[in-house]
Amino acid sequence: MKILNLYSGLGGNRKLWGSKHKIVAVEINPEIATIYKELYPDDEIVIGDAHEYLLQHFAEFDFIWSSPPCQSHSSFRFNIGVRYRGVKPVYPDMRLYEEIIFLQQHAKCLWIVENVKPYYEPLIKGKLIQRHLFWSNFELTKIKIPQEKIRAAQIRDLQKLHNIDLSKYKIKDKRQLLRNCVDKELAVSILNDAEKLFK
Repeated sequence: MKILNLYSGLGGNRKLWGSKHKIVAVEINPEIATIYKELYPDDEIVIGDAHEYLLQHFAEFDFIWSSPPCQSHSSFRFNIGVRYRGVKPVYPDMRLYEEIIFLQQHAKCLWIVENVKPYYEPLIKGKLIQRHLFWSNFELTKIKIPQEKIRAAQIRDLQKLHNIDLSKYKIKDKRQLLRNCVDKELAVSILNDAEKLFK
């Protein structure tokens, strides 16, 4: 399959996908893209706006994984940050719903969009797995994955959880980057579901 991995970050979802697919990853931050490329040298990495890339290239792929920015939807940011720590409220980043609607209406390929469980009732119903919501055009296999205990986890624990060592990199927000990673077992289960349907 030709796979588009949008907002790729460190490639936590990519960890167990192997090398049999042609994967194009899109990441806007050049420093993070460099780390991704070192972790997955066979993937093509595009440094740019994933939202715009999807719009221009969606028809070129067999499977699309999109993980738009989640911080503005996060119940932790809203319940702890805004309510108790004086964090300024922000508009929810609507690229999430733009992409879901766009893929629902235009994509002929298999696709999945991932985000956090939001602090509000989701505008489009998704499937809750762990702390993530998933929207897709195919059925996801039920998989038992231990509940992530990452809210208070430190960088060392998160690196071990995701099997990603960032110790040699001088990059900001390592903890947040690692928190953004989707569980690798869950991600490979989703890819396996897509592979079964791919013709």
